[in-house]
Amino acid sequence: MSAIKIAGAPISWGVCEVPGWGYQLDPERVLSEMGSAGLTATELGPEGFLPAEPAELTTLLGRHGLSCVGSFAPVVLHDADHDPVPDVAGVLESLVAVRASMLVLAAATGTDGYDSRPDLDDEQWATLLANLDRLAVVAADRGITAVLHPHVGTMVEKGDEVARVLAGSSISLCLDTGHLLIGGTDPLQLARAMPDRIAHAHLKDVDAELAECVQSGKLTYTEAVAEGMYTPLGTGDVDIAGIVKALQDNGFDGWFVLEQDTILDGEPQGQGPLRDVLASVAYLQRIAGSVPA
Repeated sequence: MSAIKIAGAPISWGVCEVPGWGYQLDPERVLSEMGSAGLTATELGPEGFLPAEPAELTTLLGRHGLSCVGSFAPVVLHDADHDPVPDVAGVLESLVAVRASMLVLAAATGTDGYDSRPDLDDEQWATLLANLDRLAVVAADRGITAVLHPHVGTMVEKGDEVARVLAGSSISLCLDTGHLLIGGTDPLQLARAMPDRIAHAHLKDVDAELAECVQSGKLTYTEAVAEGMYTPLGTGDVDIAGIVKALQDNGFDGWFVLEQDTILDGEPQGQGPLRDVLASVAYLQRIAGSVPA
């Protein structure tokens, strides 16, 4: 397996856009620990976590030896009365300023959190699909690739919804190994079947028993994360090595972003989230026979 590009994400340190998610670490600790884990790039994290002003953002990332890969952006896409283009204008400015390449869209419900969602009718689906293509063009005009991130608790979560996006839109996907599995899509099968539609990857390993509790409604998504649904790469029930190999065998040369959602109940003692990040980085280095690029 050839060298791979590994990036971090603030959610692996519990930094999340959901109100009440948990204790939020400050950027200096998160970025410093990314560097100490050997990572050289990051996604930006939720709005407000890192500076919006381009020069300040560039200086901060540079001080920690990090470049920017892209940013996760939950946007309402299914409402015909809502124009999503202004919602991504600010993040696109930041991505251009730091020479990032990926706008990672999620089809937000319009409410906070990922524990419930409405059902869409055909008209709303048509609006969502059209808006995905619109945003892909808007991003491309700025030199950015927009991808859709199937995500638990959004309007594109389940296997049939992922298939509907693939059939009805031309946008590429962010293959998130955890969210796809929980939503009922086999991420390895998708990586093998649709390599030309995958432009970005989020790597999570999953405790399948807790994932089944989310699928059955026994636990909410947030509760399952708090109970440790996401585990260090190589220790859960996702075939991470198989997915990485399948993507690379089909010419994928994008970023593999370590995204191990966690919820903190206070300032961590000792290594805290860094411990699991270090284990995941070591696993990826082992299966790829490389160091982060």
